[in-house]
Amino acid sequence: MPVPYFDRYLDRTIEWLATSGLRVILIAIAIIVLLALLKRAVAKLRGLLEGTLPGPAQVKRAHTLTHIVRDVARIVIFFAGVMMILSEVGIDLKPLLAAAGLGGLAIGFGAQSLVKDLISGFFILLENSVRVGDVVEVAGVGGLVEEIELRTIRLRDLSGNVHVVPNGVIDKVKNMTKEYSYYLFNIGVAYREDVDEVMAVLHEIAEELRSDLQFKDDILEPLEMLGVDQFADSAVIIKCRIKTQPIKQWRVGREMNRRIKNTFDAKGIEIPFPHHTIYWGEPKQGTPPPLYVAGLQQAQPASN
Repeated sequence: MPVPYFDRYLDRTIEWLATSGLRVILIAIAIIVLLALLKRAVAKLRGLLEGTLPGPAQVKRAHTLTHIVRDVARIVIFFAGVMMILSEVGIDLKPLLAAAGLGGLAIGFGAQSLVKDLISGFFILLENSVRVGDVVEVAGVGGLVEEIELRTIRLRDLSGNVHVVPNGVIDKVKNMTKEYSYYLFNIGVAYREDVDEVMAVLHEIAEELRSDLQFKDDILEPLEMLGVDQFADSAVIIKCRIKTQPIKQWRVGREMNRRIKNTFDAKGIEIPFPHHTIYWGEPKQGTPPPLYVAGLQQAQPASN
């Protein structure tokens, strides 16, 4: 009696192997082949990115991007392959897919900020809008970029404070050191000054700075004079700017300001500053009372 049952199960097994079993094997082989092709494609993509983006920070960026692409592609390949294999085995996928959908929905609601951080970080890395070593302002925080991760950006401000900003809250990036920088001057002079003469003096100061060995490599172009910008309450504002190497604009600007102050003092060009006039008022009748000013009397040397 056992023999017919054995033959029946053997026949069913052979039949399954000839149909669904063969398809399962082919699906498994396809998964292995796709993973091998993915590995080669990711390695080639990483090589291209590292070749076009030299430097350790850019190599790290390329490494991060290719790892993300590889991991996402692996998940898609495995998920699709496993679903196809389970279908060939005879398992009903409807309850499994429904449970997975509900679980994914719950996880999505619970981790939506994390997912937002990861997606935003991926596009920040992909677009190369921020690099390590840049001075940027993001989410109301400014500083030097020390590290860019898939979820966060780490900045250090001028006071040495470290700010860790989630990528999901970044809606605008202000990069002050992308390729080159400018230092903008708003120079106020008195109304009695000849603005053409002042602008000529500013050009002279800028050319002297460009010829200085300590600063000439930091300055890319001559001073760009934008002209008289506005008439303020107590000063005429002259606007100009100077183009520098990235992150060098503040160094050049501080030295330029120092030279402007010394040169203006030497040439008698007035830089206005606020003045206050004290008005004591006047009575309706008569004259105002006298103003008494009390001062410290200097000590007299003792006489012999």
